[in-house]
Amino acid sequence: MTLAEFWFALIAVVWTGFFVLEGFDFGVGMLHPVVGADEAGRRTVINTIGPLWDGNEVWLIVAGAAMFAAFPGWYATMFSGFYLALVVLLIALIARGISFEYRGKHDGADWRRTWSGMLAGGSLVAPLLIGVALGDLLHGLPVNASHEYTGTFWTLLQPYGLYTGLTFVVISVTHGATFIALKTTGDVRDRAVRAASLSAPVTALVVIGFALWTHAIAGKGLLINPVEIIAIIAIIASAWLAHEQLEGWAFAATTLAMAMAVISIFSELYPKVMVSSTSHAYSLTIRNSASPSYSLKVMTIVVAIFLPVVLAYTAWTYYVFRRRLSDKDFRVPLTSAQHTK
Repeated sequence: MTLAEFWFALIAVVWTGFFVLEGFDFGVGMLHPVVGADEAGRRTVINTIGPLWDGNEVWLIVAGAAMFAAFPGWYATMFSGFYLALVVLLIALIARGISFEYRGKHDGADWRRTWSGMLAGGSLVAPLLIGVALGDLLHGLPVNASHEYTGTFWTLLQPYGLYTGLTFVVISVTHGATFIALKTTGDVRDRAVRAASLSAPVTALVVIGFALWTHAIAGKGLLINPVEIIAIIAIIASAWLAHEQLEGWAFAATTLAMAMAVISIFSELYPKVMVSSTSHAYSLTIRNSASPSYSLKVMTIVVAIFLPVVLAYTAWTYYVFRRRLSDKDFRVPLTSAQHTK
């Protein structure tokens, strides 16, 4: 394996880590108005990811930075072509981020409803757009001989790209539901289990379609990629595990399904990094878009030192905040005057 190939694999791992960790964040954001049912329940659901969401979001920055440093040609073509979509993505992430901070600043029902809507909307738009972007890499976009994107914003909305975005949205919903069930007790947990049981079969059908379409787009023979087979098995298993209320195993299954869905795109994409629909000769590959060898060596040393530290810190954070939450923790106690009414 060359250093360029190593960095392609590492970028795939980082994108996988982002979707696995931020995926249940997105799911929680989309589900909190439904699973929460009342204000105490919604606060309970949001607080399951309160200490975690901003750390999980950092993986998106790391993925972009790794692409910029290891494959500047890929980064330049992709990010210039996706410029408007990235602006919309940033707006969604910003709206989602500030909703965590501002939702509890005022007790008015309309105020909380507005910020809850922004949280749910941003949590839906973000995985949809990122999924479209990753799907477009494999499907192909108009790129000329100079590796310049020649399409428009609407060119990005390919059927396969949109379906990939939908796939990540529905996996995030089921992933989030199993996470809420794992992190809560009482009525909130019961509603989360019900949400997971209802969403998992639908998600399984979507993932099966995604796996078959991904393999067909790649055009690498009749035998389906083992990664895609694992994704299908994992999401079907999550449907059964959610129904049996084995939320820990169900969450592990949705984690595996999400990871395999991301890896399937990169495994089918290899050795390309971005397919040109104009001509396959114009496609960006690991070889023609990578940084010089010296740069990759320095980056590899830095990663070898700091990545274990980041992973250890992330694991410690999840360990510290492992306690289950109850909506009773977030109910406002009645005053003596209210008790007499």
